[in-house]
Amino acid sequence: MATFGTLSDRLTQTFSALRTKGKLSSADVDGTVREIRRALLDADVALPVVKDFTGRVRERALGDEVNRALNPAQQVVKIVNEELVTILGGEQRRLQFAKSGPTVIMLAGLQGAGKTTLAGKLAKWLKNDGHTPLLVAADLQRPNAVQQLQVVGEQAGATVYAPEPGNGVGDPVKVAKNAMKVAADKQHDVVIVDTAGRLGVDAELMKQAASIRKAVDPDEVLFVIDAMIGQDAVATAQAFQEGVDFTGVVLSKLDGDARGGAALSVASITGRPIMFASTGEGLDDFEPFHPDRMASRILDLGDILTLIEQAQKAFDDDQARKTAEKFATDSFTLEDFLEQMQQLKNMGSIKGMLGMLPGARGMKEQLDNFDESELTRTEAIIRSMTPAERRMPKLLNGSRRLRIAKGSGTTVTEVNQLVQRFEQAAKMMKTVAKGGMPQIPGMGPLGMGGGPGARSARKAAKKKGKSGSRSGNPAKRAAEEAAKAQGGSAGGAATGSGFGLGGSGAAAGGQAPSPEELEALQKFLGR
Repeated sequence: MATFGTLSDRLTQTFSALRTKGKLSSADVDGTVREIRRALLDADVALPVVKDFTGRVRERALGDEVNRALNPAQQVVKIVNEELVTILGGEQRRLQFAKSGPTVIMLAGLQGAGKTTLAGKLAKWLKNDGHTPLLVAADLQRPNAVQQLQVVGEQAGATVYAPEPGNGVGDPVKVAKNAMKVAADKQHDVVIVDTAGRLGVDAELMKQAASIRKAVDPDEVLFVIDAMIGQDAVATAQAFQEGVDFTGVVLSKLDGDARGGAALSVASITGRPIMFASTGEGLDDFEPFHPDRMASRILDLGDILTLIEQAQKAFDDDQARKTAEKFATDSFTLEDFLEQMQQLKNMGSIKGMLGMLPGARGMKEQLDNFDESELTRTEAIIRSMTPAERRMPKLLNGSRRLRIAKGSGTTVTEVNQLVQRFEQAAKMMKTVAKGGMPQIPGMGPLGMGGGPGARSARKAAKKKGKSGSRSGNPAKRAAEEAAKAQGGSAGGAATGSGFGLGGSGAAAGGQAPSPEELEALQKFLGR
């Protein structure tokens, strides 16, 4: 979600300054609201939306809900999160399907917004959901638009109705009207009409779009808008609303690096919900829009539910159970590891998945430097092994590793590192499968729950509790003993979450995972 990256960075920095404050004054709130206003304006969010948003945030931040909160900073983050959800449309809006006959979905928008590609993405998404979509080539003006839709339709596995060659030839209204008869005859339950766009809003564009809408009487009219369009987004959306009156919005090119905040204004200005988001160039880079999840991503609170949904689509249930059994019985091999890698690649971009984790903005440099081609090199190394070597890595002596390195175009060092990482990962997963706490290299056992490291830590804490401070510095010893009497630790920094803005044990923003998130996570992990 590179489009909102700058906005996310600015908001995260703004809230981090509040973490050290035990109580917020009016000056603190005003300063925070001022920084939020600047961040939103710099991100191209429309001025009326910014004024309304910051006004509600300030009113709530100065109210009793923050004054009575145990952690005012986290309460402010919660308020901003809720208000972001509001301007993004509130609740998710799903497609409305026709009660009888084919459901007609008309796409409208400017040229270059990505309507044709999005038609293929929507068709594939619907096809995966059990529908039989028909793509209609009603963009007969843009050069090669018909041919592009045919290519995209073939990639999506959807039928394309294209009776006219396009390139300025043919009547788009007639094509759209005839497509309804074809859909009924061929029993297509969804019809997606790709219409023409212009470089700018004009009377001819609106007239044609309105004529197509009148001819096909669509159940949904989706306005496709480029998330990188800038301030023109608001004026364009209002023009299409007046001329065509769309029922929902689709954000395209959310993977771009522009500021993109104007896209946040569309739902608030037009009163129409954002229904889908296109997050990449691939046909699978398409997802239903959830206002609450997008707000969490912008505030660096993560999007665990979407991550789980992607994993459930990519991973086979039976295979996951078999893999868990192999971990528990110490029979997990490099062949199994290769299968897991294939399923991981099916989930899409690794960077995109890591970006859904809470606190991902804090790992920005690591994510930017992450080389996704490493998976390809790892796959090449494993495929250069014999079946026996994959099942029994202990067979890999020096000469075998040299042969594998030459066969995969890598070095012996890289082969050694892969084998070492595999052995460490298999050992950790075996511990987790048996209900234990894994020991991460260089970090020791996690937590105080079990293992020799945890027992040693408990013994040391118990011994220290009996004997008091051991410091030879009288001032330091007095401070430590005073802190002990109050139940704290002298000189200790305030504890916080390893991700984002959070406090002790809660998610950033002072919110623990919702019951919906916990239920989804338990369901996925417990399959």
